Amino acid sequence: MQLTVHTSSPYNIVIERGCLSRTGEFASKLFPAGARAVVVTDSNVMPLYAETVVRSLGAAGFSASVSEFPAGEESKRLSTIEKMYGAFADAALTRSDFVVALGGGVTGDMAGFAAATWLRGIRFIQIPTSLLAQIDSSIGGKTGVDVPQGKNLVGAFHQPSLVLIDPDTLQTLPPSFLSDGMGEAIKHGCIKSRALFDLLKNTDIQNSMEQVIGENLKIKRAAVEQDEFDNGERMLLNFGHTFGHALEKLHGYRGLSHGHAVGIGMVMMARCGEKAGLTEPGTADEISAVLQKYGLPTWEDADISGIVETAMLDKKARGGVINLVMLKKIGESFLYPADRNRLLELTEALR
Repeated sequence: MQLTVHTSSPYNIVIERGCLSRTGEFASKLFPAGARAVVVTDSNVMPLYAETVVRSLGAAGFSASVSEFPAGEESKRLSTIEKMYGAFADAALTRSDFVVALGGGVTGDMAGFAAATWLRGIRFIQIPTSLLAQIDSSIGGKTGVDVPQGKNLVGAFHQPSLVLIDPDTLQTLPPSFLSDGMGEAIKHGCIKSRALFDLLKNTDIQNSMEQVIGENLKIKRAAVEQDEFDNGERMLLNFGHTFGHALEKLHGYRGLSHGHAVGIGMVMMARCGEKAGLTEPGTADEISAVLQKYGLPTWEDADISGIVETAMLDKKARGGVINLVMLKKIGESFLYPADRNRLLELTEALR
């Protein structure tokens, strides 16, 4: 399957088993012969796929090297980006060269940001190896790093030149990483597609993984094409993220993965919406049931005041107002502007 994302810099998404080993073939259609590449990857993915990608690039006539960093959200910081810059300098990357992001969402976000800021912007390829990255974070050009004050507060919009999705990489994922990606898949169903939600709810997705990936990508692509720079329609993709990001920060980005946090955040927001009469009754329980099917948590006893204060520092907050993503019902979402006081009122449903 191949999809084209029509943004200011259009690019293709290739969904094909085994395409990772053909990275050089695909890159040769985009970059000049003899171009240099730095493959950015983490310590988990490095022993699994880095050699295959480097070998493929070499066979296509590219000069490829690897920049590795310790796996985990804790590495998503500016000091890691600085080390990537060092690798780019050592490889003498110019604007005719490129970066390859090989790994999950953390790798894609950081490698994309490093590419966006090296020489004021060079091109990069996304090769997402986790379900979460394949259906969500590798598409749309959002790149960035965390700072102590919050998640992804430093970043840039920088569209990839190509996204290669090899479903075979999911076979090496630990169950916890697969369930993590399901948090984002369930989110897409919640905001845009009752049919996708029901597919996840009623079937064994192991037998329909390519369909699941494709349906998720179509939802993400449509949002990105309508709103490339996240000022309107695309903001609906943040359902569950306002509270989810706050929970991640309160955990110090340890012990609570992104997909798990988003799942909890979706249930919390649905309960707030139900209490306020904005969301169809029973929605939160229905979301909880699907999350539980995939081994995802649905609740956490948390400091609600702390969540509110952290949420108001989120990058989506503007002028003291944050656009919350709420559900009318499964498959229908909308933006609901709220200031700090209104957010406190809404979160009374969680106390």
